[in-house]
Amino acid sequence: MKRILLIAGILGLAVVGCTNGAQNDNSAINTTGTNTAINTSAETKTVTGNRKLRAVGFTVGDLSNPFFVVMGQAVEAEAKRIGGKDVTVIVASSAYDLNQQANQIENFTAANADIIVLNAADKRGIRPIVENAKRAGRIVIAVDTGAEGGVDATITTNNVQAGEVSCKYIADRLKGKGNVVIVNGPPVDSVIQRITGCENVLSKYPDIKILSKNQNAEGSRDGGLRVMSDLLTTFPKIDAVFAINDPSGLGAELAANQAQRREFFIVGVDGAPEAITAIATKNSLYAATATQNPRGMAKKAVQVGYDILNGKKPSNPTILIPVKLITKNNISTEKGW
Repeated sequence: MKRILLIAGILGLAVVGCTNGAQNDNSAINTTGTNTAINTSAETKTVTGNRKLRAVGFTVGDLSNPFFVVMGQAVEAEAKRIGGKDVTVIVASSAYDLNQQANQIENFTAANADIIVLNAADKRGIRPIVENAKRAGRIVIAVDTGAEGGVDATITTNNVQAGEVSCKYIADRLKGKGNVVIVNGPPVDSVIQRITGCENVLSKYPDIKILSKNQNAEGSRDGGLRVMSDLLTTFPKIDAVFAINDPSGLGAELAANQAQRREFFIVGVDGAPEAITAIATKNSLYAATATQNPRGMAKKAVQVGYDILNGKKPSNPTILIPVKLITKNNISTEKGW
């Protein structure tokens, strides 16, 4: 029976556990029934160390996002594969609150968690607490977004690439001309990189105008609905929407349907099952999503953390997972995660 505890506040722990990561052997892996190619030289082979994995703590941005729920499930599965059924796995939601996340990491540290997997709410703000955890001898693996403070490894989607392929699709479909809005999100590294990738591409098209790019939809469906409702009131003509993740993109589509606005299309990031369904729906405004691999990232984080626990550091501490764009043209072969 699975033992993932979803904890949103300060944790009083005796033993803690959780982690995430993406598998790689310069070959294809299958984490959800969908083969996703992952290329990195940092792959470590079968673990041969002697230290037993006892506990893993995983603090994530927001457990209302199915992406992080999937990560937590994969963390538990991989931790128990490595360490056996007695490994304790704790998944805690910070709700993108730095103070709450700091408290969670302090409790993971005090409880002697072997590995702390961190989806940072604030890349720079988390630095002191990461440094404290490192001084206490904890292994800290940043996942999905970077973190300062001397983390042992960072495993993320190639988020710049995700923004680039998404907005190249927008530019191509608009034939280099039109009005675009960006539904932004929490100011974490992964989101910032996606926006950077998008702007890198759109800046090459002088006839594409970005009407808005600073509205924070908080990475959620409700936030996407709220932000997009405001944008629809402000701008009478929008040709395309780039949403930093699928939940906010799906919220943007809901806002469009409520306002009976259908002159634009939406592109997101994640490859979430709900987005796959929306893309496949005939009259949906959802046109494309750049896939991530949450299960793969979670598994890799556990593997890398355990290898480090046994003295085997990755050859490259930064592991980037490539993305693939799913559109209506290839949707029949995709199942999401």
